Amino acid sequence: MTTRAKLNRQRSLRNERPGAMKEHDVNFDRRSFLALTAAAAGYGLVGPALETAEAQILNPPQLPSPHKMRLWKGKPPGGGGPEGPIEVSKHGAVSNVSVPVIDIYMPAKPNGAAALIAAGGGYKRIEIESEAVPAARWLNQRGVIACVLTYRLPDEDWRMGALAPLQDAQRALRLMHSGEVSKSIDPKKIGVLGFSAGGHLMAMAATRTTLRAYRAVDDADRASDRTAFCALAYPIISLKLPHDHTSTRRVLIGRHPSWAGEVEWSVETHVRKSCPPVFMVQAADDRISNPKNTAIMEEACEKEGIPVERHLLASGGHGFGMGKPGTPTTEWPAMLDKWLKARKII
Repeated sequence: MTTRAKLNRQRSLRNERPGAMKEHDVNFDRRSFLALTAAAAGYGLVGPALETAEAQILNPPQLPSPHKMRLWKGKPPGGGGPEGPIEVSKHGAVSNVSVPVIDIYMPAKPNGAAALIAAGGGYKRIEIESEAVPAARWLNQRGVIACVLTYRLPDEDWRMGALAPLQDAQRALRLMHSGEVSKSIDPKKIGVLGFSAGGHLMAMAATRTTLRAYRAVDDADRASDRTAFCALAYPIISLKLPHDHTSTRRVLIGRHPSWAGEVEWSVETHVRKSCPPVFMVQAADDRISNPKNTAIMEEACEKEGIPVERHLLASGGHGFGMGKPGTPTTEWPAMLDKWLKARKII
């Protein structure tokens, strides 16, 4: 066997060992490595030495798992609903929500603030992985306890129908206020963050505090469900004409609802002076939620003297979560950070 053949044979054996990394598995050019290093920096993985950074990128530490809490000790109000385990799509969207819960993400150093997060999905599914989880991690980095809400979906045979997700949101906020979620939470720093249909739900929870959506089931329900801030990303706000082409409208009030139904489930009709400050972001080319939604909410807040900040970005479409690379939407988390600091939440 020639020297070259021996070397090739040794290389082949190394690559065939169980768990061995083949040469083509890691092919760092400068651009790829810098990109990975930058990504790792967001999790605090990059050390002072290049070798350490590379090792940490290849073997990132496991991030802590959230603590899961059931919202209801028994069957949710009204009963009904689907059976069997929750269903998760390949993109991390959930449906078949037979047991509504909150996933509690605890920061390393809680600062007293807490946020209830609701992802979107047109009330047909919940985009947990693409919207809620990145938001929870972002909030954790700023000392905020993040509670990701897996709420009941009205189309899944719940007897309370459209009221079911609002019941879940109110219950989650009361659990946060009561101290059952964490004794570290300052009740004066509890807010909501919602995306798309989840933005509709969180806005309804923030504005409809005079509505007792369900009868008290335990001592936790004696607590408040009021919020100190309301942050909304590309939310559905109005279900009135001409904004009648969304899944949110169809699922909640049907294709041909009454005028009373449109008013009842449109957020802007419930804005009062007691509502919390509102932050909103949306892309001008959003084809799912017409940008007039955030304009309508802004006008309603201004009319009632509610502090409101609205950012209409040039592009980014719908569903950009905490930012879509290559679009102006990557800038909005910094805007929210500034707004939360100005309100002394973080």
